[in-house]
Amino acid sequence: MDGTFPRAVLLSAVLLGACPVLPSPSSPSSSSSSAAVLQPYDLLYDAAVQAFYSGDYADVVRYMEGALGSYRDARRTRVRCRLRCQDQHPWDGAFSDLRFFDAVLRRAACMDTCIEEELGAQSVHKVSEDVLQDFHRRIPYNYLQLAYQKLKQPEKAAAAAHTYFQANPEHVEMGQNLEQYKDLQGVKEDHFVDREARPHQRSFTAAVRLYDSGDFEGAIALFEEALVEYYKADVECRALCQGPQKFEGHDHLRYRYSLHELISDHFTQVLHCEHECVRDLATRPGRLSPMENYLPLHYDYLQFAYFQVDRLEEGMQCALAYLLFHEGEEFMTENVDYYREVLGHDGKPREKAAWYLRRHKQELELLLIGSQTMGVGFTEGNYWSSTGGRDDSNRIPSGTDGWMEYVPISEKRNVTVVVPQQLKEGGPLVYDSVQLVQNSAALNGTQRVLLDHVISEDECAELRHLAHAVTMAGDGYRGKMSPHTPNEKFEGATVLKALQYGYEGRVPMKSARLFYNISERARHITESYFLLNSTLHFSYTHLVCRTAITGQQDHRNDLSHPIHADNCLLDPEANECWKEPPAYTYRDYSALLYLNGDFEGGEFIFTEMDAKTMTASVKPKCGRMVGFSSGGENPHGVKAITRGQRCAVALWFTLDPLFRELERLQADEVIQSLDTQSVWGQGLNINPKDEL
Repeated sequence: MDGTFPRAVLLSAVLLGACPVLPSPSSPSSSSSSAAVLQPYDLLYDAAVQAFYSGDYADVVRYMEGALGSYRDARRTRVRCRLRCQDQHPWDGAFSDLRFFDAVLRRAACMDTCIEEELGAQSVHKVSEDVLQDFHRRIPYNYLQLAYQKLKQPEKAAAAAHTYFQANPEHVEMGQNLEQYKDLQGVKEDHFVDREARPHQRSFTAAVRLYDSGDFEGAIALFEEALVEYYKADVECRALCQGPQKFEGHDHLRYRYSLHELISDHFTQVLHCEHECVRDLATRPGRLSPMENYLPLHYDYLQFAYFQVDRLEEGMQCALAYLLFHEGEEFMTENVDYYREVLGHDGKPREKAAWYLRRHKQELELLLIGSQTMGVGFTEGNYWSSTGGRDDSNRIPSGTDGWMEYVPISEKRNVTVVVPQQLKEGGPLVYDSVQLVQNSAALNGTQRVLLDHVISEDECAELRHLAHAVTMAGDGYRGKMSPHTPNEKFEGATVLKALQYGYEGRVPMKSARLFYNISERARHITESYFLLNSTLHFSYTHLVCRTAITGQQDHRNDLSHPIHADNCLLDPEANECWKEPPAYTYRDYSALLYLNGDFEGGEFIFTEMDAKTMTASVKPKCGRMVGFSSGGENPHGVKAITRGQRCAVALWFTLDPLFRELERLQADEVIQSLDTQSVWGQGLNINPKDEL
């Protein structure tokens, strides 16, 4: 169940008002007698969300637990079928083209049969990338936590909250909520379990704790268990790589008509995915950076633990295994010399580690060849960074604490962000009415500005009326009802959609043009104030309203919009922001122009890169605009809106004309047409099937 629906199919469903057939709440998510009744998890997820908005919390639990079970069952089935078919149809020793393709075709047929038998109709069901990301980010557990809370089942709510928080540690309110659960009657420490914990990471973390307490025998057992689970997880990770693959940012790759080039391209992509399993297995949920030196550390801990219990033979094997990853490292070489001297003979490293590393090096050789054939650059990652190590004197290894405690702001260290010196600010504000309220220094950051009177009260009122008429349920461009929190309704519309509604007579064309014009005003102000020496282009323009959902504001445990950066992937734990897909890396500046302030909550906040230490807070009001550069120097978010509706024009800009907003270019053509000729009765060149 990977991949996405074709865009045209999704759009047609939206335009025609089509709804998926939802499973009955009483239907099981799986069955031992017939796996064909396994429901697609995205449909169950959608049913749970709909139940949430209707206040039926029992159905939320029923559907969402079913969705999680279906997700796990589908994943296990794909792994099991792929491994079974590989075993049934191995590569023949007497190799030839026909024997190669014989095995390929038989494996494909085996896979189809196996998955169809176990998953039934779900085997051909495609799940959207947005839903896959929600499950990866553990969003279902946020809904479950709230539902169990409403159903007065605090022990289950605590487990769901804890599971969600492991992958979303930037949600400060969730951390605080967890502290409240600890004080509730009937909630015990063992209720705070991570329901999605990966066995190899769980065993490793428990082993480190035993080691740190001096229980070396117990630590040895758990470290050995962690290694078994690690290599098992590696096999499963690689099996999951055998589906459709693509290099992010390289969709331009041309189709190759040569059979061997085509096979080479696909195999290279699969191999790249398998090679990255090293990083995946070392990365904790909610993190972008892997644990430092993760796999080698198992052997480091083991060699010293075996030494402590006088099992030197095993200790030497593990020390030699560690040196496979870090050849010649001084401290471990000295340990090996000690083992040899005491034992009176040499030893061999663990065979599993030696085999694993041999395969890793062979993969690298093939990846370099395949990537060159595809015309895609490839750089080997620093998989075995030796900066993470065992330090018995004062700490456990980096990144092994399995419980993310809430850290008060007062205890967080200050993080210095280096910003290129060529960045400037303080240019003219272009329009006489605009008033500078705070510059970067006053906002405790860099490349930040707060302005008032960017638009008038009348213009705010007109745009709010437009928003109520034009905005659609969801985020306006991906159809997600609540892209950031289930406790608020989110609605949005683009400039082109507003102009289309104006042309169709559903809203005043004057209001649609005002939306277009004030976004242009915001662009001019941003370009001028930050003294940019090249043109700032629109990357995306969005009229958005967020509304607090009545009855769901008690014990809010989330932000209206979590802390993030606009052009990079924020990694709070590492105090880094990775400028790589799926981030919108081409965005250079951002701005929010507020249309009202008559609501509770909803303050815009800047933080340090730890996503917790707040550096500035902005209370929205009509005509107020906050502008800032889009990188890791400006992490930001929105506090929960607990009453009322907050409307704004959200704008993102780019200095790269290649990434100009397509709908903006279409809107420019509409405006030009309106300005140069009478359009009434003629029809504008707006494709009604465009994704508005």
